[in-house]
Amino acid sequence: MARTTAHRPPSVVIIGAGFGGLAVATELVRAGFRDFTILERADEIGGVWRENTYPGAGCDIPSPLYSFSHRPNPDWPMRFSLQADIKGYLEEVAREYGVTDRIRFGTGVAGAEFDEATGRWRVRTEAGEVIEAGVLVPAVGQLSQPAMPDLPGRESFRGRAFHSAAWDHDADLTGKRVAVIGTGASAIQFVPKLQQIAAHVTVFQRSAPWIVPKNDIAYQPWHRAMFRRLPVTQKIERFRIWLICEFLSLGLVDLPVVRRYLERLASRHLESQVPDPELRAKLTPDYEPGCKRALFSNEYYPALTRPNVTVETEKIVEIVPEGVRTADGVVHEADVLVYGTGFRATDFLVPMTVRGRGGAELADTWRDGAWAYLGITVPQFPNLFLVYGPNTNLGGNSIVYMLESQARYIVQAVRALASRPGVALDVKPEVAARFDTVLQRKLGRSVWTRCSSWYRNEAGRIVNNWPGTVTQYRLKTRTLDLNDYRAIAAGGDGA
Repeated sequence: MARTTAHRPPSVVIIGAGFGGLAVATELVRAGFRDFTILERADEIGGVWRENTYPGAGCDIPSPLYSFSHRPNPDWPMRFSLQADIKGYLEEVAREYGVTDRIRFGTGVAGAEFDEATGRWRVRTEAGEVIEAGVLVPAVGQLSQPAMPDLPGRESFRGRAFHSAAWDHDADLTGKRVAVIGTGASAIQFVPKLQQIAAHVTVFQRSAPWIVPKNDIAYQPWHRAMFRRLPVTQKIERFRIWLICEFLSLGLVDLPVVRRYLERLASRHLESQVPDPELRAKLTPDYEPGCKRALFSNEYYPALTRPNVTVETEKIVEIVPEGVRTADGVVHEADVLVYGTGFRATDFLVPMTVRGRGGAELADTWRDGAWAYLGITVPQFPNLFLVYGPNTNLGGNSIVYMLESQARYIVQAVRALASRPGVALDVKPEVAARFDTVLQRKLGRSVWTRCSSWYRNEAGRIVNNWPGTVTQYRLKTRTLDLNDYRAIAAGGDGA
């Protein structure tokens, strides 16, 4: 009788220990694969929830949905949880799945190169070490590189200055004059906190965001007891939130009437919280709802109406030692400068250098804008599977749902590779091109084409967002079709 030998699955290196990296790691564990390593530059897990510790930092997606489906948390303190609770949840998940012991902390990645002779990836750390892997999974996210504005004189400011994603907790802002540049998702969370302690806050607004009420509640002990003893109740809460988000997502491309509803909701919110017509006019957006991400807050508008807050809409022309100079020649004096200017979201995998077959460099492939088949894999880069890659960001739902879809797809690839030792999977160029053509055609009908935002690169290409519902993405990634790939044998050509 012939003996059968189980093939050893390929080793997997995951870059990043945030939600994306943990999504892949936990799915590998659930599928029975243990040969993986997570390389994490920092000394703790958490990704954006480790880095963003500014006052009021939290998530604008309700926690029952902003969590792994296979690991619900009955102990969330509130519907929209804050940074520390989200980071704590990730730490618990990593411990429970035995992932923590597979993380190499303090290990930044400088680059990676596909070795065609062996069919393996050679990952080079910032310390010069080379780690080999059968499968490489970059999970560094889209919001990991803070963006600083290109303003003359930025280095001349004589006070404290920092980005919201690198908050200076040693800076005592009590009684200080604080200048805030930017009015994105982070700023609407920390500005109300600054208003309470600063002598004066000047908010420099380039474009007003659409803000809707935040339907938050503090979960009471009876909520948590119910979620723990009757898990179906938390599943119902999760499903209800998911359904609302799916409906709102339709308004971004396929159902424009939904945007009218959002506009009315946001306008009423603004009118009810800002009685001064002059300030209200400043805070009224001049673009369609959804073109930039809608924000949730019950505290931002009231903070702006306080006597110690000024909203400045004049263009900033330079930073001077004593503060900020605007186009009208006024110098707005400040003791502290806080940049709430977002992230370099279109610069995927920066600053890593990634080379594939034939020496192809990923940065060259993406010269006109990042793209990937299903947002996961790129031709000429075999066994490279991205998490939270190009066109997988969302305008109105939980990114964790997308990460789970990608993680499950990647596990299917690992399973397929385990049964084909010595082979690498390289997505066919025509398959990837066809997917991107259809995707960009649909993105061309989206609301994101109607204003400038971090969703688009300098050429105007939308490189970040998925133009559909998370259900549509789940269906597209549910099954890995090997017909989409060429099987590349080590040291040989593909078939």
